[in-house]
Amino acid sequence: MSRRILWVDDQIIELRSHILFLEGKGFDVVGASNGDDALDLLRNQTFEAVLLDEMMPGRGGLETLAMIRELGLALPVIMITKSEEEELMEKALGRRITDYLVKPVNPMQIFTALRRALDEFKITERQVAQDYLQGFAELARRRAEARTWQDWAEIYDRLVSWELQLNALKDPGLAETHVDQVRNANGDFTRFVEAKYQGWIEGDEDAPMLSHEVIRRKVLPHLEAGKRVFFFVIDCMRLDQWLALEPVLTPWYDVQRDVYSSILPTATPFARNAIFAGELPLEIARRHPDWWRGSAREERSKNAHESDLLRDFLDRHGHRDLRMRYFKTFRIQDTEVMRRQIRTLKDHQLVAAVVNFIDILAHGRSHNDLLQEIAPDEVAFRSMMRSWFEHSALLDILKDIANWPDTVVVITTDHGAVQVKRSTQVKANREASTNVRYKYGDNLTVDPSQAFIMKDPRKFGLPQDSPIQNYICAKEYTYFLYPTNFHEYERQYRDSFQHGGVSLEEMIIPVVTLQPR
Repeated sequence: MSRRILWVDDQIIELRSHILFLEGKGFDVVGASNGDDALDLLRNQTFEAVLLDEMMPGRGGLETLAMIRELGLALPVIMITKSEEEELMEKALGRRITDYLVKPVNPMQIFTALRRALDEFKITERQVAQDYLQGFAELARRRAEARTWQDWAEIYDRLVSWELQLNALKDPGLAETHVDQVRNANGDFTRFVEAKYQGWIEGDEDAPMLSHEVIRRKVLPHLEAGKRVFFFVIDCMRLDQWLALEPVLTPWYDVQRDVYSSILPTATPFARNAIFAGELPLEIARRHPDWWRGSAREERSKNAHESDLLRDFLDRHGHRDLRMRYFKTFRIQDTEVMRRQIRTLKDHQLVAAVVNFIDILAHGRSHNDLLQEIAPDEVAFRSMMRSWFEHSALLDILKDIANWPDTVVVITTDHGAVQVKRSTQVKANREASTNVRYKYGDNLTVDPSQAFIMKDPRKFGLPQDSPIQNYICAKEYTYFLYPTNFHEYERQYRDSFQHGGVSLEEMIIPVVTLQPR
């Protein structure tokens, strides 16, 4: 079977002898005389590789290359150029070119470059598949022997790494095998959390860093060393999603990545307040009842005082005079406002910001058919998130402050999210909360195999509004529904991205330190 390639050159007609040579070697060559025609062909047809002339009238080779990558096409691109200038080659390599040839070129050079590019990819693909299958049993063994948070953090890091590698392969069988392995791992992990979580809250020696410890352990040391700190909380960001963003930032920053555990429920009113307060929700409610207010059905009001909680935290830790600025972004316009104001903040020691794009997208997807079509699964959702980031004002801000002296950036999240698959009924009174991954209220009743039940919330660092109030967090891929209109809501929420429960994706989350290069 012929291997189909696209050759883009404004003198394509004059390359007939080269094309005939390649066709004799088993290639099906389609020609295009300009970048626009080439992009139209790539949008509508399938090719295994592109030969791209660098010097063309109109849209040149580098610009065409950039557009190819914006289409999300990972196929090999070999650039053919008249120039050996170092700057040109750096630009081409920076845009993920596979190889380049300097004119004049003969047909055998082109043939050799194509074979190297195409076969190297297939060799890599085969090797990844072989390594995964060999490592499958090892991962299963590590799951069975996992006893500590660190064990599970390493297992999840490996699972995410494999997921990102397997997504690039064309073997749906391996991808499905990996999905099964992640599901099995989540079952083991939820049992581990049930056994260990109360001890973590009580301060066991092997407890992970929890939400309320993030600023103390990841931000304060830089402030106390005299550094300016930008602290960004990207709401609802998973580890795999961060790994999709990380390469975008490496030209400007050295990246030190760590993980920590979100507290339960893995939800904004609890986990994010804990981050900014440096305290568990129970202590926040005790010390600041006016800042922890609202009934179970008014959860959003509980996040109205993040700036106040952060200021109180700084005061309690000896930084009463520290200049601090806080931003919260719900819309693109909010991030633009922050971008315009950033340069006026050089006399501030701490700039903290909450960025809500991912959380809004996850919740909006549940009610929007178009978003569900655009992001039907985790792979597509991750791709959409990276596309947002690459064109966001947030990236512009990060590029700008990379040039500031004595500046450190800490990026984290309050929790992740999981794509839910199975429903279970919960019985409760009218005052219970409405979230589908966690609920709290008086005398909640649920199948214990589907939920982590916290009958005495205070033992888990959570406020208790009445003696009979309890909390439940969904395990693995479960979501909670009340009996009323059960089947209607079951269809609406199945396969949606939710948070609040117990899973690897929601609890093991990134906290990253960026040092400008």
